[in-house]
Amino acid sequence: MRSTLERNWWNISKILMNAAVLGHVEPNDSPRSLRGLTAQQLLAMPESDYMSAAHLAFFRTKLEMMRTEILAHAQQAAGELREEVTVLADPADRATIEEEHNLEQYTRERERKLLKSVAQAIARIDSGDYGWCEETGDPIGIARLLANPTASLTVEAQERREVRERMFGA
Repeated sequence: MRSTLERNWWNISKILMNAAVLGHVEPNDSPRSLRGLTAQQLLAMPESDYMSAAHLAFFRTKLEMMRTEILAHAQQAAGELREEVTVLADPADRATIEEEHNLEQYTRERERKLLKSVAQAIARIDSGDYGWCEETGDPIGIARLLANPTASLTVEAQERREVRERMFGA
């Protein structure tokens, strides 16, 4: 059975390996500007400009910055785990450290899933589907995408999906 330290290291390794496969920018690279647009300017644009080249450039850069931050955090956590090899005689201290490792593992798993969502959102930008609901084909909306750039459903479609999951467990 693997120790928590080994499981955490394994999760961080998976995040970094997935990032290498996706061809990410290095975490130390400086993020590109958001093409000079602000969130207020995006919201003020007319509806006819929805998912224009400016919108797509803004969201691509936002998603790339998210990916870079996740990867930087994963590398930092990996470094900390490598350095943190402590043997404690006190069972309470060992339990505390084990709990901290479990929390770190949970965080790494969430970051791994978020990294996958970011990659999928970037792929939707490349395919021209970004900003449009996967279920209904309706616009997701700039405000929702600003709050959650990886969103693939409108608020209504997401609510329906969550109700189905609660009712049927799938």
